[in-house]
Amino acid sequence: MTAAPSYPETRRVDQVDEQFGVKVADPYRWLENDVRTDKDVAAWVAAENKVTNAYLATLPGRDVFKARIKQLLDYERFGVPQKKGGHYFYSRNSGLQNQAVLYVRDSLNGEGRVLIDPNTWSKDGATALGEWVPSEDGSKILYSIQDGGTDWRTVKILDVATGTIAADAVEWVKFSNLAWAKDGSGFYYSRFPAATGDQKFQALNEDQAVYFHKLGTAQTADTLIYATPETPKRNHQAQVTDDGKWLIVTTTEGTDNRYEITVVDLTAPKPAPRTIFKGLENEWSFAGNQGFNFFWVTNKDAPRMRIVSTNLAARSAVPPVHEVVPQDKAVLEGAAILGGKLIASYLVDVKTEIRRYTLDGKSDGVVPLPGIGAAGGFGGDADDPETFYSFTSFATPATVYRYDVKTGKSTPWAAPKVAFDPSLYDVSQRFYASKDGTRIPMFVVRRKDVTGPAPTLLYAYGGFNVSIDPSFSATRLAWMEQGGVLAVANIRGGGEYGKEWHDGGRLANKQNVFDDFIAAGEYLKAQGITSKDGLAIQGGSNGGLLVGAVTNQRPDLFAAALPAVGVMDMLRFDRWTAGRYWVDDYGYPSKEADFKTLYAYSPYHNIRSGKPYPAVLVATADTDDRVVPGHSFKYTAALQAADIGDRPHLARIETRAGHGSGKPTDKVIEEAADNWAFAAKWTGLTVKPVQ
Repeated sequence: MTAAPSYPETRRVDQVDEQFGVKVADPYRWLENDVRTDKDVAAWVAAENKVTNAYLATLPGRDVFKARIKQLLDYERFGVPQKKGGHYFYSRNSGLQNQAVLYVRDSLNGEGRVLIDPNTWSKDGATALGEWVPSEDGSKILYSIQDGGTDWRTVKILDVATGTIAADAVEWVKFSNLAWAKDGSGFYYSRFPAATGDQKFQALNEDQAVYFHKLGTAQTADTLIYATPETPKRNHQAQVTDDGKWLIVTTTEGTDNRYEITVVDLTAPKPAPRTIFKGLENEWSFAGNQGFNFFWVTNKDAPRMRIVSTNLAARSAVPPVHEVVPQDKAVLEGAAILGGKLIASYLVDVKTEIRRYTLDGKSDGVVPLPGIGAAGGFGGDADDPETFYSFTSFATPATVYRYDVKTGKSTPWAAPKVAFDPSLYDVSQRFYASKDGTRIPMFVVRRKDVTGPAPTLLYAYGGFNVSIDPSFSATRLAWMEQGGVLAVANIRGGGEYGKEWHDGGRLANKQNVFDDFIAAGEYLKAQGITSKDGLAIQGGSNGGLLVGAVTNQRPDLFAAALPAVGVMDMLRFDRWTAGRYWVDDYGYPSKEADFKTLYAYSPYHNIRSGKPYPAVLVATADTDDRVVPGHSFKYTAALQAADIGDRPHLARIETRAGHGSGKPTDKVIEEAADNWAFAAKWTGLTVKPVQ
């Protein structure tokens, strides 16, 4: 066994908080300070990275993985096009560009030309193109700039014909939809009040409001459209209907799909907000409208979702709801009116199925898909039969298809050419029993010639109603090429089977998430898929919490753990940036019952000295203003101070990067190579150069 690295000394402070009669030690509280402004934290990060980088440099598979991932990522990738004014707008990455580039075509199969190339915005490639929306006539692009991985955005406007960037600049935009007025005179957006200094990246996000920006004016002249200052924790997102006559404001308070819906008749002499669904009780996702008849996807009286309609002509306080498509055994994930039909996306045992309906709810067939996998897209105008979607699976890179609603025909629009043979891989779906007997689905992916026990990477998320669909990853393929197995467990807390599945893995039921994941590991060993000491685990964000918690609960089960940007201090998560939203899944640390649940599994507070732990490589980033890096800093310090064996417990701390969005390709390659080399070392995966 290799001796543990010599870790940096981490200063401890005498910080003890008493909560509900429990004395909670927090000796690394000072590591919560912002690394960009606190010299002591910055010095600690530098010392940690020095140790980590020195260790990673000794791993024999690192260079092999880096070179091969670079080859596997070097293929042309397209985003799903948006059509406006006869133009087709889409993103494209030629292969190894740090950021995808925005293109436009003037006809379906015309020559593409560059509109926005964010690779020219910064030397390190860490400034990304965020959201973008073409105007109705296709003459302008509304786009946002994301710098260094932050959630904050700066919004700009580009003239499509000339490439000229307007002087308009809209700041303090975060968690916002961008919606053009139908006539192109301006756009609707959501913003928070301006913040200064440390507050920009660590303060709680409150008092979001919807504004209208008129082109050619200063942001200070923008018109306030909707706000709820009496309830500052509420967020508001705006969208404009296809006919341009209505503004829809969706109000939320946390991460739960519990909305209030407010509409504004933009044709009225004095447009005024009118709340039609009150109480933050149900999900109401707009699917389209035909005049006053609005279609919604809702979980009201339907935990697996259904499609309903409301008529706004009567102007009653709460318009009657009429069922259009009833709840199914499968989970309805979304719907839209396209070409006069309702196109609905369902999840059937974690696989996409696209169904068609007439506007009065009659079944109208399905959209045939290329295989078992995940499909997304299906945007466009309600009266236009042309739409686009992408399809992907674990061994199938995303291909973009054009779909004609009128003829029902799909044709490839952009298909990738890759440096591997997808037919060499086997994708199977297994079902296993969790601790309480619940049947849990899990995908197992490996080379067809890998039949015996092999080093395995087990991934899951398990929270916030998020479904983990089959999708392609060039970085994961590099692991499987070497003979490793990929297992993806669709554990409770996600949305794979609707509200019941989500509720079964949150709040007081959060332990079910950890039990499901532990049971997945036990199943992989019992079935001979992985070996006794060959199991590595990975998860990010809420999945990072998952990995931290199960590592504490069953350190004997895993050989290596890769928790990324995790929520590790469950008693203080709600004090920073977006953390307050997460109480819907985690509960309130300030409430005694929730505190007891959170304290029992909080990764930072439950490290078990005296037991040998797996090798742990913690990943975070200095500009992560979603899950602030203090979570991972404190957790790493606690791991390194504990008596948990000689395997390495390291932190990989990225600079000029955030929670994941906008991460440049070169950083993606380096991070994956480090992760897989670390996991290979401790699971016994032999890494060989790929011929």
